[in-house]
Amino acid sequence: MLRVYASTNAAKRFALRIATRPSSSLPCTRSFTSIRIPPARTSWRTASLTNHTHTLLARYSSSSSATSDPSRPDLFYHLVSLPTSGPAYALSFLTQPPPTPDSCSVIGWLPAETTGEGDAEAGLNDFVENPKFRAIMHEAIQTSLREQVDDIWTNGALQLQQGWMHIHDSRNLPALGRIGDPDDIIASVLVQDSKILPETYQPMPSYRICTSDGPTLLTEGLAAQLKSVLEDAIAREAAQ
Repeated sequence: MLRVYASTNAAKRFALRIATRPSSSLPCTRSFTSIRIPPARTSWRTASLTNHTHTLLARYSSSSSATSDPSRPDLFYHLVSLPTSGPAYALSFLTQPPPTPDSCSVIGWLPAETTGEGDAEAGLNDFVENPKFRAIMHEAIQTSLREQVDDIWTNGALQLQQGWMHIHDSRNLPALGRIGDPDDIIASVLVQDSKILPETYQPMPSYRICTSDGPTLLTEGLAAQLKSVLEDAIAREAAQ
């Protein structure tokens, strides 16, 4: 369960530290030293060029408007209230607030406040993935491959000609000719005669929505399709 607590100040901060968790489903897991952060805007930024650690700098606000991420302009933070846990920050690719705290448009949640006094830290393991988002993300990507809206993957199939092609997360692309980290392989799809067979799309169970390299980062065509699908989805949710 996401650990969140009632917020009493207009602005709060927390440092994200990666902590290894045995579960392979929801929490993000990679290790690096926790970093104390001054008040700032939300941002996934590099803390060390040698280990590519990233720190989320959160600017908390009592406003209902979305807070954007200056280093990831496609990410927005919405203050929501979870039924069993209280206030939290919902991470989303949309500027529109989610119709419900557990809307499929919510990538996951971060605590609005951690326990402890003063500069108590929250770990990246406090991020909780929204399973609804994972499902709709795969739906959007498969549709994108079927409709050939992303030239990167269409050209990838032309180069491969035959075999299984991995759909990699752009946050941590593998070296040329190498297979990526299992955490960063979103799915695999069969290519025959240089054409993608979208019906063979297979989600990768080991893929993590969030790692030390940040949340999901899709290629331009896939990202645009996902955003469109999410906008349609929240319109249906709002109408219910």
